[in-house]
Amino acid sequence: MPIQHWSDTIWILALEDDPDFTEEVQSLQVELTRLIKLPNLIIDLSELTTINSSNLSLLLRLRKQLIDADAKLRVVSPIDAIWAVMISTSLDKVFNFTENSALALAELQLLEQ
Repeated sequence: MPIQHWSDTIWILALEDDPDFTEEVQSLQVELTRLIKLPNLIIDLSELTTINSSNLSLLLRLRKQLIDADAKLRVVSPIDAIWAVMISTSLDKVFNFTENSALALAELQLLEQ
């Protein structure tokens, strides 16, 4: 799924399983490097059924890119198997998880005010 530009300041990326996962995140990273001010980002994991170390590395690099630009990141809707990986790698403490995209949108909009 392409990046959804919800607004000028909030984008949503719904990830799919590999190989699309890698291509989507890399495409997003390239697009972000062209911007002066990075948007806040919601990453929807609801369609993702597996995740590997390369995928986790991509997410961590994307997180760093956003933090360096003072942008917020919310990760939403991981299935139980993905959530288990996040917990076992302690990434549940690194990423900000939200139950779904609607709640993440509300959070980010409140932060902008």
